Amino acid sequence: MLKMEDVTKTYNHRRPAVDVLSDVNLKIAREDFVSIVGPSGSGKSTLLLMLGGMLSPSAGRVEIDGESIYDLAPDKRAAFRGRKIGFVFQTFNLVPYLSALENVQMPLFLAGFNEQEQKKRAVRLLERFGLGDRLEHKPCELSVGQQQRVAFARMLANDPSLILADEPTGSLDPETSAQVVGFLEKMNQDGRTVVMVTHDPRVAARAKRTLRLSGGRIISYVSTTNLSAAA
Repeated sequence: MLKMEDVTKTYNHRRPAVDVLSDVNLKIAREDFVSIVGPSGSGKSTLLLMLGGMLSPSAGRVEIDGESIYDLAPDKRAAFRGRKIGFVFQTFNLVPYLSALENVQMPLFLAGFNEQEQKKRAVRLLERFGLGDRLEHKPCELSVGQQQRVAFARMLANDPSLILADEPTGSLDPETSAQVVGFLEKMNQDGRTVVMVTHDPRVAARAKRTLRLSGGRIISYVSTTNLSAAA
């Protein structure tokens, strides 16, 4: 269960101060698949970063599985994030000088797995995504779609129960975009909770529920079936 209680995020870099999120209250059930939509500047990415333990609120409380994550010390919050959360980004964030195999091994190395177990898990994940013949290729030697699949394999290395995706299809062609959403659907079917920010209504419609933000506030939070019926 993900939970936000009276969450506000205020930026004071400029005057007047700007509330990017205002008094947000939200519950996301375990194993749900939620898309977050809204105009540019509505607070979508800020909300996602807060759910991921990456950006502390100015006020309010954020819980994951009953744990108030911003009450944890920074090192404990980082460890919690490493155990529980997988991130998917539009830009992939692969290390350019590492091979596909080494990129997937990296979070396993950081988690303290020995080299043999790192390699075993990484190979298995890359094979799952159809990249068993690309283990030693660096990102520049892979297509955009293949890089995205390496990023997915790396994200799954620590077997997270929560996946947070920020515009995962934003830079992809329609065919690769459909594959990526298919991967997210499969991960959800495997029992993981998925929360995805997207500007594409076709991608949003593939989720179970859609949360719409405007001006830093939730203006609707409905099942995708209900949203489609109302359109």
